[in-house]
Amino acid sequence: MFNREEKLPAIRLAVIQYAIAAIMVVLVLGLWRLQVVGGQNYHALAEANRIRKVPILAPRGKLFDRDNRLIVDNYPSVSCFLVREQGHDIASDLPLISRGLHMSVDQIDAILKRYRTAPKYQPLPLKQDITPDEVEFIEAHKDELPELETIQEQRRLYPKDGFAAHLIGYVGEVSEEMLNDPHYAVYEPGDVVGRSGVEASYDAVLRGDDGSQDVVVDSHGREVGKLGTEPAKPGQSLRLTIDLDIQRAAENALGDRNGAVIAIDPHTGEVLALVSRPWFDPNAFAVRISRDDWNKYVTDPEDPLMDKAIQAQLAPGSTFKIIMSLAGLEEGVAQDMNVHCAGGVNLFGTYQRCWVHGGHGAVNINKAIYQSCDVFFYTLAARLGIDKIAFWAHKVGLGFKTGIDLPDEVSGTMPSAEWKMKNFHQKWYPGEVTSVGIGQGAVAATPVQMVRAIAGIASGGALKRPHVIFPDEIPADYRQSILDNFPGSGDVNFPIAPADWEMITDSMAEVTLPIGTDPSAHLEGIDFAGKTGSAQTMSNALAAKMGHAHSVKDNAWFVGFAPRDNPEIVVAALWENGEEGPWVAPIVRDVLKAYFDKKVRLGEPRPQIAGIPRLLTPTAASEPANP
Repeated sequence: MFNREEKLPAIRLAVIQYAIAAIMVVLVLGLWRLQVVGGQNYHALAEANRIRKVPILAPRGKLFDRDNRLIVDNYPSVSCFLVREQGHDIASDLPLISRGLHMSVDQIDAILKRYRTAPKYQPLPLKQDITPDEVEFIEAHKDELPELETIQEQRRLYPKDGFAAHLIGYVGEVSEEMLNDPHYAVYEPGDVVGRSGVEASYDAVLRGDDGSQDVVVDSHGREVGKLGTEPAKPGQSLRLTIDLDIQRAAENALGDRNGAVIAIDPHTGEVLALVSRPWFDPNAFAVRISRDDWNKYVTDPEDPLMDKAIQAQLAPGSTFKIIMSLAGLEEGVAQDMNVHCAGGVNLFGTYQRCWVHGGHGAVNINKAIYQSCDVFFYTLAARLGIDKIAFWAHKVGLGFKTGIDLPDEVSGTMPSAEWKMKNFHQKWYPGEVTSVGIGQGAVAATPVQMVRAIAGIASGGALKRPHVIFPDEIPADYRQSILDNFPGSGDVNFPIAPADWEMITDSMAEVTLPIGTDPSAHLEGIDFAGKTGSAQTMSNALAAKMGHAHSVKDNAWFVGFAPRDNPEIVVAALWENGEEGPWVAPIVRDVLKAYFDKKVRLGEPRPQIAGIPRLLTPTAASEPANP
């Protein structure tokens, strides 16, 4: 028994020795794993705890006009960001932050909730374009509020009074909806992105690439030193096709009237001016716009954010008669067509009135254009039929987007038998064609479509895709995406018989003579051709039924170009509720005058008048003048 008791401690000792050896092996293996296998990883984590990346925001590229005159610039600004890596409760600091940054605690809470899913390492934009006293507050409270960080950035400075606002567009903070769109995968919360106009179309070119600076911080997040810097790459500046002088003339000519003006070079499709009214101030969006201000814009019944040059789909009225004339002449129907206008005509069992109650008398295609005779075009429409009219309207781009490099262009409507069956599951009735013949009914076009169509006809059948940026300004690897992002009919060429072209353009030149519908648009010494148009916003019967017989005004259009034989500039103007074409014609006249006055200032000759009129037309001291 005594010997047995002596053996027990030896067994226990062996067990203890093996246990200790096993523990030592585990400890050695763990130490080896930490220091050797995971050493680099943990070193990187430790570095991350003491090094903070502060973003250096890239300035956006500037915008210039075709003559390299500055339109959109940048100005230096400071923004405050919230860093959430400090390991302490930010909530307790909110009252002090709200007082120093002149924000309510609720506003800060709303920002924190908005970015609650953002990674912790990502600074949150707290307040943009802060004032000097707010910068001083942040600097004075660095020890108490290490979570506040200031970042230098460049903000947009747009022209005053909404000058070219719809063309230029505006920038704003990327929205949550945009962040969920794969197209905006490169953006992060708080990034500034183009939201409309050129700013949106060419955002990828203008925005540049952000850089960063590595800042050394202590355990409380306080900055104690700086390390390396990756500089930001500024965005590329762009030269627009617009001419500031022509743009200014168009803005002044349209004034405060609701509508649009667009001028293009018919040879290239370059947009020389684009105006939409009512306007908005892009500078209001350069810093985050308030909810109240945003609601004012989006609830305004006049829709100031709408670019009416490319988005207003309206009946083109009598300006469509130029397209009707093209169809009639090219189909061989209108050349020898003569009608007697006694103030109306009975077609398809319905009496259709002309705008001149006493009538125009004997009318051929020439007189029908310069006097805008409805009876002639009712009759021509009945002879052509809807599908031939639609064929030629489609030829000049109606019913399709033009492909202009601006966002949210609409396609308008050009009715046909197929169109009605597809959209309404009904057949086309012959009597419906008469209203189409004068640019009413289901026909709807935008100013950019009308200016392109008239430019194509005036150029003998060469339609160009309108654009607001010179193609050689766009990086080569981005050009295809522009075509993909802005689909349209593009450049189109179809020959117009010389005799037909001459008939149309000569008759349009007579519109601005005493025998025409708008002699007030005449420009002495300039070979100017145009066409008036007015389009009802509701039928006379409906207006009378609703008690608006005298208050509802027509939309007024005018399209014009100069010189007649080899046009250099084509202009379309729309004045909503402007009543009659002659009221809007002076707008086009003033834009054309500004264009040719500038040429004279630059020492270039005015275009020579090509013998107005070339056609034999009746002297018409007593001829009526159409609105």
